[in-house]
Parts: sequence; C-alpha cells; structure tokens
Amino acid sequence: MGPWSRVRVAKCQMLVTCFFILLLGLSVATMVTLTYFGAHFAVIRRASLEKNPYQAVHQWAFSAGLSLVGLLTLGAVLSAAATVREAQGLMAGGFLCFSLAFCAQVQVVFWRLRSPTQVEDAMLDTYDLVYEQAMKGTSHVRRQELAAIQDMFLCCGKRSPFSRLGSTEADLCQGQEVAREDCLQGIRSFLRIHQQVASSLTSIGLALTVSALLLSSFLWFAIRSGCSLDRKGKYILAPRSPGQKSRWAQWVPC
Repeated sequence: MGPWSRVRVAKCQMLVTCFFILLLGLSVATMVTLTYFGAHFAVIRRASLEKNPYQAVHQWAFSAGLSLVGLLTLGAVLSAAATVREAQGLMAGGFLCFSLAFCAQVQVVFWRLRSPTQVEDAMLDTYDLVYEQAMKGTSHVRRQELAAIQDMFLCCGKRSPFSRLGSTEADLCQGQEVAREDCLQGIRSFLRIHQQVASSLTSIGLALTVSALLLSSFLWFAIRSGCSLDRKGKYILAPRSPGQKSRWAQWVPC
C-alpha cells in the first residue's frame, strides 16, 4: 500500500471514528442528564440536610460529565471538518480536544480505582442521616423525605447490625412494605448497574480517543506534507534552467 493509499484509508477511518465519538458523546450526555435529573439521584440530592454528603459528589460528577461531552463533541467535529477540508489548524484543534478528553478519562479511571465506593458511601451516608433524624425527631418534613426515598428505591428501613434505631422500624415498615428489601442494599444494587454502564462508556471512550489521537496526528503530518485524497502528489516549482525565461511546475508524488 502506497503513501497515498494509507492517507486515504486513514481519512476514512477518521470519519468513522468521529461518527462513533459523536455517538459516545450523545450516550455520555444522556447518562449525565439522567444522573442529574433522574428521580433516584434527585430524591437523595434534595434531602434538606444541613450538610448533604452527596451534593458535592453529585455536582462534581455532573460538571466532569459535561466537560467530557464538550471535549468529545468538539474534537469529533473539528477532526471531521479537518479531514474533509484538509485543514491543518482544525486537525490540530481536534487533536488538542482529544488529548484533553483522554486525560479526563484517565483521571476518572484513576479516581474509580482509588475511591471505588465514594459515590455509594455518599448516598448511603445521606440516607443514614435522613433515616436517623426521621426516627429520632418529630419533623414531618424529614419523615416525608424518608418516605420519598423508600418509595423511589422500593425499599424500607435498614437492617444494619450497627443501627441504634432498630426498635422503631416496626412503625416505619407496615403492610406490604415489610416485604421490601433493605434500603442500604437497594441503593447499592441501583448504583452497581449505574456504575457498570459508566465503566463501559469510559472503556469505549478511551479506545476511541486513542484511535482518534493516532489518526489525527498521522493526518496532520500528511496534510502538512501536501498529500491529498484527491491527488497522488503535488506540484512544485522546478529550478530555472539556463536559457529559460520562466520556471515550470514539476509533479512530485507523495
């Protein structure tokens, strides 16, 4: 395969990669939206505690997700436009966006490996605070928040051996609610599915981003050298020979 053929294949691969990166960005945006506005996460976030442990983690995850979506989308658009128009500057911009997106995803992977239960612990701590205040106090608002959480996760109470409030759960779970699972286990089960989807998207994103980085760097050098999809070489001005009044163009293959 000659140099021109390799450039043509790389351009086709870049366009396909950009298409899949746009789909990935749409998937990440959907997940971020569901995480922020989803009922399961919102009912925990809206708990009117003096210090809600989940709110800080929730805001950080939402901001990081939006930033990643923006970088992936911008990088894909710039790279696709650079591939079609053979624009060196646009290709450099796409490479920069993919580089930042790659660094962000590596940071997410590192954070997941270092603190794999941070989100889970924050949600469980928030539920524990709501539960204990609802059981100890006489606040009707806290009781309503606890009931909303339990109805959303289809659970009731907690059966932790470290719970100091087990004697009051008989009044909390009555009728069909007694058959519901422990809320601590219900929250863990819901988050486990959510984290599996997030891990899958991160793995796919890393693979596509690395591919886009390699292709964009190769095409940047190809565009810089003058190789094009529509021609197998380039014209250069040949040196003027003695006796010639003008210079002539010479065809040089890529």
